[in-house]
Amino acid sequence: MVLVAGAEGLLAERAVDRLVGLARERDPGVEVTTLDGALYGSGMLGVVASPSLFDEDRVVVVEGVERATDELLTDALAYLASPAPDVVLVLRHGGGQRGKKLLDAVRAQGAPVVVCEPVKKDSDKAAFVSAELRRASRRADPRAVRALVDAVGADLRELAAACAQLVADTTGVIGSEVVERYYGGRIEATGFRVADAAIEGDAGQAVALLRHALATGVDPVPVVAALAMKLRTLAKVAATRGRGGASVRDLSLAPWQVDRALKDLQRWTPEGLAEAITAVAQADAEVKGAGRDREFAVERAVLRIASAGSR
Repeated sequence: MVLVAGAEGLLAERAVDRLVGLARERDPGVEVTTLDGALYGSGMLGVVASPSLFDEDRVVVVEGVERATDELLTDALAYLASPAPDVVLVLRHGGGQRGKKLLDAVRAQGAPVVVCEPVKKDSDKAAFVSAELRRASRRADPRAVRALVDAVGADLRELAAACAQLVADTTGVIGSEVVERYYGGRIEATGFRVADAAIEGDAGQAVALLRHALATGVDPVPVVAALAMKLRTLAKVAATRGRGGASVRDLSLAPWQVDRALKDLQRWTPEGLAEAITAVAQADAEVKGAGRDREFAVERAVLRIASAGSR
């Protein structure tokens, strides 16, 4: 018995396919049956898992356990007490509380659990892209990987499809110019990406992302809020330098946020940080009514931040 748990559909599908593939490597003629948890009727599991005339191996995949009928939960719990020796039962649960008693019982028996949680951090998405390309015996330079994540990174399935397209349509090492040609129009220019570019001192990229964001309907207010949040994090971490690890732990920041801030602070002086914070404060007032041109106000703040970091 194997539990495939988590809301990331692509990873879960691959896990199930891998399990079925392993069974077929052992026996090419293995019988594979798929049941839908939402449509399950009483006794169906017993029928497909009952001993066969020739003791043939079988794989039973139960999809959508998070939508399971009461009959499935009852039958599956009963099956746990006496599982069939020639059957691999794969339970696919997409998240939520439905079926929790069954999942707890499966885990208590020590069954393998494949965790397929959504990939949210850009660094994890970049690692996913690199792994996808390695599987196809290809690679991309770091800027290309970052550009691809920026363009289609919100959905792992789309990211995998983009990798497959680039592998099929290109040769050699994949560069950022190739990604830009294929996916440049889809860059997800959120306030935090604008802030990242400005903090890094890349004024051109920051302004390009900002203008794209504004053109696609992003309001200036959350962009300024993202800038302020990034600078507040830098200021907090900067204030703890030289005070030891205990002070850093008191900041209520995730370890990755501290690591990112320490890296960014290498190009920032206290004076530059003060100037950037002043620029954001002015922009905040202007985008909330104190200025005539909200978009100009935030663009000016982005440019001032990008230049302040090098001082």
